[in-house]
Amino acid sequence: SFLLAQIRSAADLAAHDSATGAPTMSRRIERRGISVADRLPREIPAVLRRVLLARGIADADQLEHRLGSLIGVGRLASLPAAVDVLLRHLDNGNRITVVGDFDADGATSTALVLRVLRLLGADVGYLVPNRFEFGYGLTPAIVDLAANDCPRLLVTVDNGISSIEGVERANALGIEVLITDHHLPGEALPAAEAIVNPNLAEDDFPSKSLAGVGVAFYLVAALARRVGLDSATITGLLDLVALGTVADVVPLDRNNRILVSEGLRRIRAGRCVPGIPALMNEAERDWRSIVATDLGFAVAPRLNAAGRLEDMSLGIECLLTDEPAAAAEMAAQLSALNAQRREIEGEMQKEAMRIVENLRLDAQLPSCLCLYDESWHQGVVGLVAARIKEQTHRPVFAFARGDADMLKGSARSVTGLHIRDALDNVAVRHRGLVEKFGGHAMAAGLSLKASKLGEFSTAIDAEVSQWTPHMDLHGTLLTDGELSGSEHTLETAQLLRDCLPWGQQFPAPSFDGEFVVEDARIVGARHLKLKVRRDGATQPLLDAIAFNQADLIAAVGTAPVHLVYRLEVNEFRGRRSPQLVVEYIGTN
Repeated sequence: SFLLAQIRSAADLAAHDSATGAPTMSRRIERRGISVADRLPREIPAVLRRVLLARGIADADQLEHRLGSLIGVGRLASLPAAVDVLLRHLDNGNRITVVGDFDADGATSTALVLRVLRLLGADVGYLVPNRFEFGYGLTPAIVDLAANDCPRLLVTVDNGISSIEGVERANALGIEVLITDHHLPGEALPAAEAIVNPNLAEDDFPSKSLAGVGVAFYLVAALARRVGLDSATITGLLDLVALGTVADVVPLDRNNRILVSEGLRRIRAGRCVPGIPALMNEAERDWRSIVATDLGFAVAPRLNAAGRLEDMSLGIECLLTDEPAAAAEMAAQLSALNAQRREIEGEMQKEAMRIVENLRLDAQLPSCLCLYDESWHQGVVGLVAARIKEQTHRPVFAFARGDADMLKGSARSVTGLHIRDALDNVAVRHRGLVEKFGGHAMAAGLSLKASKLGEFSTAIDAEVSQWTPHMDLHGTLLTDGELSGSEHTLETAQLLRDCLPWGQQFPAPSFDGEFVVEDARIVGARHLKLKVRRDGATQPLLDAIAFNQADLIAAVGTAPVHLVYRLEVNEFRGRRSPQLVVEYIGTN
């Protein structure tokens, strides 16, 4: 086991919970402010009005999430050249290979493009790099593997923007490359026939937050328009777009909210690929009332499990089949893989926390954590980094052994630190230290030689320390204030649930207030089931559940506690009721 990070000044101390052996951090709670003029319709209930205004939704037009409000395909400047490339190969009957990625965004992108190209009669197949053998992206080795299928065109989805050497290899073999990606480009671009990416410097596309599947959707929509394909055929695949967009945790700006909202509407109506309701059934959730969080917490993890532990081909095939029975069988296999993934992740998380505990418990946590254990599974290190980040409120790099002398790492950041930019700065200042890297503001992946882990840890710590004044090291919880007793109702919960798709940078409403715990018990292995009453109120008891917070059962007593919670609809044995889903319990 390994932790290298210099201890630097930070804003809060790590406390030690002797009962659990886990560091616990007090959280800062702040209430969202409103800085926009209220032009919303008067009939909108007060609680929803407050929530919308706090997220910058100030008028009725911004609540319109129909397809007619979607940014047009003509705004993505690189699409015409990309469609020209596709049509040339389609007209010539050339073999096309779609090269995807091994996460849910990559799987939905691959399935989307394959479905449309097959509909147009293309000679098309797909290839997803096995993360354990080839790593991420269009590498020269992947190009050589793809060449065995004799394609004339490679179409990347959710990857390729940093694949300079891979595109060079393809060009040397006489294979053209069309890149579709949403990751941030580096200083140099691959020499592809065409590149579709809203983040290109020369592209003024208004929504820079498209997921990989969103970029793929715009490509096939432009292709369909050019060949005269019925637009309903393309919009009928928005279920895949919604899934990939939510799963990749991209910011839900208005354009992405439209894509997700329309996709959810189609799933609820049963007009979707059979794989999605099959995966919902495995999670014991009703696809007819699906919301965005179901995609993120029920469907995506099962789909991602294939790419994390084995091969994403199983997930892609689940999204490609039109046979419900086949979809159900594959969904069951994916669910079994997800259960295995949870077990592996749990053990790795325990080991990671033991590494963190090796820091002096009377000292402050360092600004950045670099964690490594020889036994860790490289498909799960990203999840471990996310869990440790949530517990310590620090950016975390978690590494696992890759091929030969290489380490594969995954990073998760906190508000105020653009993790991909931090990696870029390290790569510039320390040439040759990082072999490959890529990502976004809050998450990134990288590879480096095992012998350079110590050097990297020192370099990234020095870089992160410069960002410390801007970083949220408290795990600040933003809330929408208090709810009155009359607002803790099923009607309010349903209103908040159904209004809009909530997600990254457009968070679901959360509230806070003082409560008295009248009853507490542990359910499952790690969950705390509560009966609470608003402090000083005489209203009936409220049901509440705090997932993975069973360790706090001894701390919740007759004294008031401060809860941060979401008001949600609980469905159990045909009965629907309001429930507080507790995110944080502050005790005296």
